[in-house]
Amino acid sequence: MAPGEESQVYRDLMRLKPDGLSSNAWAVKAGVNRTVWADMRRHGNPSRRTLEKLLVAAGSSLAEFEALRVGEPLRSSAVRNSGVGEAQRRGWAPQSLPPLPLRESALAGEWGEEGSGIETMEVRFATELDRLPRPASLAGDRDAYAVTVVGDSMWPRFRPGRRVAVSPRSPVAIGDDVLVKLRAKTRGPGEPALLKELVRQTARFVELRQFNPAASFRVDAADVEAMHKVAGEII
Repeated sequence: MAPGEESQVYRDLMRLKPDGLSSNAWAVKAGVNRTVWADMRRHGNPSRRTLEKLLVAAGSSLAEFEALRVGEPLRSSAVRNSGVGEAQRRGWAPQSLPPLPLRESALAGEWGEEGSGIETMEVRFATELDRLPRPASLAGDRDAYAVTVVGDSMWPRFRPGRRVAVSPRSPVAIGDDVLVKLRAKTRGPGEPALLKELVRQTARFVELRQFNPAASFRVDAADVEAMHKVAGEII
């Protein structure tokens, strides 16, 4: 895999990799299976449990990892005075990033024919339920937001109830997880959407994939209002 194809989360984790271990050996030591490791390396959507395993094996923690990702230097403890009049040195912290608004989301039935098993969701973009920490990668995207994963169609990549950061401004590529806003046939408080993996995109359609149950399907381009990149799970 070329360096440019590795996810930002994977590259950040490599800064904490234990000395003397390859990345794959680290995953084995942490008890992370090969499929989950490969998926995180490419897509950057690890579960909190996966991160905890890797960081414990590296002698680190989620708090330290998040501090590293937002560029916050580790605070130094006060240095004991070694002489009269010598000031204690203190750490410093950069300006905090603005939080992400959490939008309301809910299951909204199936896409396509009855019994397709393809879950759709409804997102109320005007409703802000909470504010969550903003990943450093979205520092320049003022339109970024977060949603709660509903349903289990993207399991095991995303666990139901987890919250993911979504970026309307980031470019979307094949293999990315995306939130596809669909054109609503009727007006309501929420907008229909699909949280899936992008398989293919043409002028006529968008092909998407879900994992549970496994299915690939197409959505006519005329039914797509916008497609936003899922930047990863908020831990």
